[in-house]
Amino acid sequence: MIGVLGSAGRAHARLAALGSYVPPGVLTNADLERQVDTTDEWIVSRTGIRERHIAGPDQATSDLAILAAKNILSTAGVDPNEIDVLIVPTCTPDYLFPSVSAITASAIGAHRAAAFDIQAACSGFIYGLAQAVALVESGLAQKVLVVGAEVFSRVTNPQDRGTCILFGDAAAGALIVADEDHAASSGFVGFELGADGSMGDQLLIPVGGTRHPAAAGFHPDDAYLQMNGREVFKFATRVMEDSVLRLLDRLAMTIDEVDLLIPHQANQRIIDHAIGRLGIDPARVFGNLERYGNTSAASIPLALAEARDAGVLRPGMLVMMVGFGAGLTWAACLVRYEPT
Repeated sequence: MIGVLGSAGRAHARLAALGSYVPPGVLTNADLERQVDTTDEWIVSRTGIRERHIAGPDQATSDLAILAAKNILSTAGVDPNEIDVLIVPTCTPDYLFPSVSAITASAIGAHRAAAFDIQAACSGFIYGLAQAVALVESGLAQKVLVVGAEVFSRVTNPQDRGTCILFGDAAAGALIVADEDHAASSGFVGFELGADGSMGDQLLIPVGGTRHPAAAGFHPDDAYLQMNGREVFKFATRVMEDSVLRLLDRLAMTIDEVDLLIPHQANQRIIDHAIGRLGIDPARVFGNLERYGNTSAASIPLALAEARDAGVLRPGMLVMMVGFGAGLTWAACLVRYEPT
């Protein structure tokens, strides 16, 4: 699905603020050497990851989302009761229900906000942004908070070296607001979203839903994430490039017009492949993979917030975000960063 936004007579949806929360616990490659048959050299050469942050034993996904949401609102100077909708992209919720978003809205004092979760895995943040923009530009909302939050350490098999080295825990997101002055902002330029459900079994958690209920009994390994790394890698290297180019083609733009590329932080080899195929200067690509690993729906907003803090992301920049995830899904978004 491709959408080009900003129709005449409608409010622009503006990317107004960013924020994040990362738990203090750190799992290094040296720690993993004592846990599974692997080495720091092997992990870095295969993934680019050196360490990842891990939620504390008393922290669930909503706990991370709450702290990230508070950080975003504090940055923006916005009262929680001004939030019309809270969206939490996550595939590691506290429970099947209630939603992480409902728990988070209550905890931060967003008592008048509608709340719902989105399940598009690592593409979830961009899917959430698309929902936020649709709500704002249709006039249904004025302020929408999107917080990607994940605690992947709870659903990753600590004995599976193919997956336990990849994932970390974090929450991060953005505040999207209505801007009636079209001359003052560019807003969100466009989205490219998609999914291929025929490849769903390449990345899944077999147990816990209605197909294989946990109460029915299961092999312990089936409660953890399972991934066909080779097939996911092939899919990712294709869609990271294709989705960006399809969106740029629809907008009659080139990659040279993009000031900053923020790719999903999953694997450095996938990112390097996309950089090479897109022909973008690596200096215009921001990443933090080596310090956080793959934080799924928190990955892209965490990189956005860190790029802002590092002075790499500056007001007025045209930013391309692109990701892929379980489903299998993919998503790209082009937006001008215009903080309030």
